[in-house]
Amino acid sequence: MVQRSGMKPDMDMMKMLAEFRMPAMPDMEALAAAQRRNLEALSAANRVALEGAQAVARRHMEILQQSVTEMTEAMRAFAGAEAPQDKAAKQAEMAKVTYEKAVANLQEIAELIQKSNSEALGVLNKRFTEAMEEVKGLMAKAGG
Repeated sequence: MVQRSGMKPDMDMMKMLAEFRMPAMPDMEALAAAQRRNLEALSAANRVALEGAQAVARRHMEILQQSVTEMTEAMRAFAGAEAPQDKAAKQAEMAKVTYEKAVANLQEIAELIQKSNSEALGVLNKRFTEAMEEVKGLMAKAGG
């Protein structure tokens, strides 16, 4: 074996072992509590997402029912018009109103979805930030 700086090999090994530190054992109770909070945050985010999806489905059904009612009324008005020019004007107006409502409804649904996603991500981001602070605290405790 090659000796370095005049020391015996077994002395180098003893020095290395003396300097070697085992990492501190983590606080298992703190880790379990952190995992519990992580699961609670995931559960809360899932709940927010589910509530958002339900709100979107409810609103979609309301829009559909409203559209059917409006279409029925429009068809009655259209059928009541006698002159071809009146029918054409009513048809053009109906197409315009239908298009504008469809765009507004799609925008409303998109906003509901975006709001729900933002809320769910907010729950997860908050927990992530808390978890990083917990890790810093555990590391400081282990090192100090």
